[in-house]
Amino acid sequence: MEKTQATQVFESLSSGVRLDVYRLLVKQGPEGLVAGDIAAALALPPTNLSFHLKALTSTDLLSVVQEGRYLRYRANLALVRELIDYLTDECCSGHPEQCAEICLPVKPKGVSK
Repeated sequence: MEKTQATQVFESLSSGVRLDVYRLLVKQGPEGLVAGDIAAALALPPTNLSFHLKALTSTDLLSVVQEGRYLRYRANLALVRELIDYLTDECCSGHPEQCAEICLPVKPKGVSK
């Protein structure tokens, strides 16, 4: 990933609405959601949602396919993994095995172990 692409992805996710849309689609997995279901789940007017979906698809954070008269959106998890790899590429001077503790996944809220 190039610095320019990473910056564009961060800019796209800097909107609270777009972050909510992306997180909702991550929860849906490969099935994704049609635009109307996204709008309903997030209580957004369709015209407002359309603006945000366009921004997310322009940076490839979402993929979209036409299904009849509906558009189905899916989160591009591979792009976010690539972004994480880009951000952590130089962890511990390029030796991530040396900083295993700080590279461990964060525990979800409410998990005691």
